[in-house]
This record gives sequence, C-alpha cells and structure tokens, in this order.
Amino acid sequence: MAGSGLQTLGRVKLTDLVPSDGLPSDSYKISVSILSQSLAQFSAVIIQFPASEGALLRSGLESARLYFHQRETYPPEDIIHNSESREWCKTSGYYADPHLWQETYDYRPGLTPSEPNNSIELPPPGLADIFALFGKAARDILDAISYHLNLRSSPFVEILDNVPLRNREISSSVLSVCCHARPSFQGPQHHNITAQEDGQLIMYPDHDHQVDKSLLSLVKSDRAGLHVRDFQGRWILVDGDLGPQEAIVYPGLALYQATAGYVNPALHKTEINVEANMYGRCSLAFKLLPKSMTSLDCSEMRAAGFGIEAQFQLPVPVDDFMQRSHPIDHLFNRPSFQCFNFQPTHDGSLKTLMRRRKQTPKSKPLPPSKRLRLEAQRVLKERVQDIADKKGIKLRFCNLKECESHVHSVDSPCANIRMEIGWPLGVPFVHPHDLPNKAKLGFLEAYEPGWTEAHLNSDRLVNTRLTLTESVPLISNIWATYDQVVKIGLYSSQEGSEPIRS
Repeated sequence: MAGSGLQTLGRVKLTDLVPSDGLPSDSYKISVSILSQSLAQFSAVIIQFPASEGALLRSGLESARLYFHQRETYPPEDIIHNSESREWCKTSGYYADPHLWQETYDYRPGLTPSEPNNSIELPPPGLADIFALFGKAARDILDAISYHLNLRSSPFVEILDNVPLRNREISSSVLSVCCHARPSFQGPQHHNITAQEDGQLIMYPDHDHQVDKSLLSLVKSDRAGLHVRDFQGRWILVDGDLGPQEAIVYPGLALYQATAGYVNPALHKTEINVEANMYGRCSLAFKLLPKSMTSLDCSEMRAAGFGIEAQFQLPVPVDDFMQRSHPIDHLFNRPSFQCFNFQPTHDGSLKTLMRRRKQTPKSKPLPPSKRLRLEAQRVLKERVQDIADKKGIKLRFCNLKECESHVHSVDSPCANIRMEIGWPLGVPFVHPHDLPNKAKLGFLEAYEPGWTEAHLNSDRLVNTRLTLTESVPLISNIWATYDQVVKIGLYSSQEGSEPIRS
C-alpha cells in the first residue's frame, strides 16, 4: 500500500465520516479509505471540521494565548507539574513543567469547574464546547477505523464514557490547553536550542519523542511544530499547512492494545520556534481515553477473524495500563514500519501478505507449524468469512478448552453456526490461529480439499530445487576440470604427441 498509497498526509471531511443507517455511501467509503491509508503511512491524518466550527477553534486558541500570557513569570511550587501516573484520570486545572518549558490547563468534565470559582483565576472560555466538538469527532473517527477493520459498529463503546456523563461521573477523556516556550515563563529549563541556517532558534525537549496512551488524540495548534514519524522512519511536519477548521488526529497506545497491534500508535515530537512571538506556541489537545474501571481486550478483533499474538491474548485493566510505562523500542527501533497494520483489502491483513511475500523459491521453506498457522488465517479470511458474510452470520469463536468439552454434543452452543458455515466435524469452533496443528489440517482440508496433497507436492519441488542449488558448485567444478583436460589434450596433439584421453 505504501507504493501506491498517498503522496502526502490525508485530508478527510468530518461530515463524510459520520455513519448513517443502511449501506455506506461512496463518500463514506472513500473517506474511510483515505483515513486508513494516511494512518498506515504517516500515523496521522488531517480532519476538516465544518467551516462554522473554525471560529470556535480560533477563539479557543486566542483565549489560550491570553490565559497563559497573564500567568505569573514563575509558578508556585504547588502547581509544578508532577508526572504521577496514578493521577492520570484526575488531572484538572493549571499545571506547569519548567523543565520542558510547558504549561497546561486540563479541562475534565465532572471535575473541572464549569464556572469561575472564588479564586482570582479565570479558566480559558469555550472549553466545554471544544471538548464536545472534539469528543464527537473522535468517536466518529474511531467508528470509521472499526469499519475499516471489519468490526461491528461502535465496538469500543463499553470502554468509553457515557454520552452524556451520568450524575457524579468524571470524564476519562481530557482536553488539554497547552503553551510551549512562553517567553515570559521563566524557570530552570532543561531543553535544547539549536540555530537554523536562517538564524531562527528552534527548541526541542530532552525527551526527543513520545507516544500518547490514548485511543485517539486530536490536536489543533496556532503555529506549526508537530512532527510525526511515518512508516519509513522519517519525521514529517504534519501541521504545517492547516486551515482554520482543520486539526491533526493520530492513534495512541490504548488503540494499539485494543486492536491487537493492527493499528500502530503515533510517535511524535514538537519543535518550537523560540523567536516566533511573545505568546509561545499554543495548542488544544483532546485525548479520547478509556474508562479506568474497564479492560482492554482483543475480543472484537478475534471475533472479526484476526489472529491475536501472544502478547495481546490476556485482557489488560485500563488503570494498570495507564500507570505502567510502555517501552516503545520494539515498536520504533526499525528504520521503517514494515508492518504498518491496516488492511489494504478485506482479502487479508498486510501482516499476513508481507509474511507470504517472504516465502520466495530462493528461501528455505517455513517451519510446518508456522506455515499451517498462516494458511489457516488465509483460509479463514478468504473462505470462511466469505461464507459467513453471505449468510449474515457474525463469527464469534469459542474458548478452546470449553469448546473441546462440548464440540461433540448435540446441544453445543456453537452447533448451529458450525453447521451453517460447514465447519469440519470434530474440530473445535475456535480461531484457526489457536487450533492444534492436527485440527488445523482438518480445517484446511474441509475448506480447501486436497490442500495436504498439494503442499506435499510443493515440498517435494522445493526440496528438489534446494538439492539442485546445492549441487551446482559440484557440477561447475566437474565441467571446469573437463575443460582443462580438453585443453591439455588439444595442446598435446598440436605438439605431435598422443592426446590425453580421459
């Protein structure tokens, strides 16, 4: 998809991503396709809000500049930001981090006062409207991603906040009003400042990059500076030409966990022109976060027929997920994202396609167990899923241990589904990725008769090719020796002696 994909960051109108009953419109399918390709290639996408919302975003940024500009030069000790992960769902109000030269005002419905209190501080106005706008947009985008992954509609609704919040509920999601490098904000800044060729001073923090723990993040800034790493390992400036009604959207670690790694999180960093103006760089950052008392599991991905790797098999409590650190070296230690994980088509995931591509005749054959696993996933997507779609059946697989106990009984809970889609007798109704090897063979033979014999012949052909390849040096040596003998014979005959006979 990278070769024939988007040349630049994708732009999608939010109105085209709003789902409706019935069949999806052409504009919806095209917008979902652009969204998925942009997230796959660049880990980000530009969302265009209706033109009428541009005034709300512009006024939000202006009020943010004025709010931080009237703050004191150096914040008191009690509002110095403490990056305590246990308070991730309780942040509210003003925080400051002098080390990063950053100030933040967190708006969290249910916790942040909606009206000015008795204190002198007045929060930036209009945050409730911006929170509602970004929150609705994030849910629509999340549903569009679910549609692209062929999941059921609103699959993540159980881990999201109620809409609207119920009595005494506190929002898990948060709208952060941020200001970087305000000149009047002083403190022991520990950041790096470099001079560009044009003489401008550019500041970037010590932590060169970061990954949000959100499901999705929406960012609207008043000036460029947000860089996201694309699947080729390049840093792309993503907010360099945003219109007044446009914002950047990128996935976070929670969505990566909930989709079993099929949606990669965005690795991003911010660079700031220190000499830009007197206000610094202001931005509105909305993070769609899961509820603290829920768990992140991959049941929806498994039900849709995706293979689930071992690291995603067990549910992870959200509170534990948000508190612990997540090493990102295993995600971003490659020069390029070779397995950006959106499906190019419904015929199979890109991961599986790239694994198949590695199986060239020049390479050694895959181990039998790995080949069985990949072939079982392919047949599930190409054969079984097609049968289920035509009959309007939603595949929801059983647990292996439970299914082994009732697979032979007449009143098995999965008996009707197995009969409808032609599931092989005696094979547990679980995801083929989790079947024992013997059961995988039965599964493959049921939907592709003759599969075993065909692959046995293929193995013989591959082994023959490997044997011939290994024999080439020996044959070459024999012919070289023969050529030398013939040359010696010819030379001897020219001298008048008897030619040497082999």
